[in-house]
Amino acid sequence: MGKARLEAFSDGVIAILITIMILELKIPAGSDWPALRTMVPATLTYVLSFVFLGIYWTNHHHLLHATHRVTGGVLWANLHLLFWLSLTPLATAWMGEHHDAALPNAVYGTVLLASAIAYTILQATILRTEHTDSLLAQAVGRDWKGKASMLGYIAAIPLAFVNQWISDAIYIAVVLTWLIPDRRIESRIERQASTGR
Repeated sequence: MGKARLEAFSDGVIAILITIMILELKIPAGSDWPALRTMVPATLTYVLSFVFLGIYWTNHHHLLHATHRVTGGVLWANLHLLFWLSLTPLATAWMGEHHDAALPNAVYGTVLLASAIAYTILQATILRTEHTDSLLAQAVGRDWKGKASMLGYIAAIPLAFVNQWISDAIYIAVVLTWLIPDRRIESRIERQASTGR
């Protein structure tokens, strides 16, 4: 089965999620600086979630670019990932509205963790369809960055009930580690193209 429809569908879903998030931002109640200041928590949460979805979009693109075969299992694993990503606008809006409350912060972290687990499942499902010495298997390796991200989320969720700023700092730290482009797959593809192997 080809992968073009899977890529197009996933791209469309992620684009819709970003659109929903921006529509959730409310217009300031007034036209002065204090009115704008009330929007800061919701706007910062939107920015964090936008980057979060952007990271998934770019990594998903690279993952599928290196994939040779799409099976029914891959389709379902991809839908599982999109389900958890689809909860991002809800979690973003709730945390943005109640930025100083523990439960919205913990729920936000739960969506981040579940999305990371779903991406890991998708990656593992794709790897099962590839040869053990495939370009993708070599590029992914042990995926320390992905595992470290999940550990960060696991720590941040209960810490939201201790201090929301600590869990927010962990969410930001995880996003910052992924902002440095993960070139494992891309560099392997470029190397293969230049050497012909």
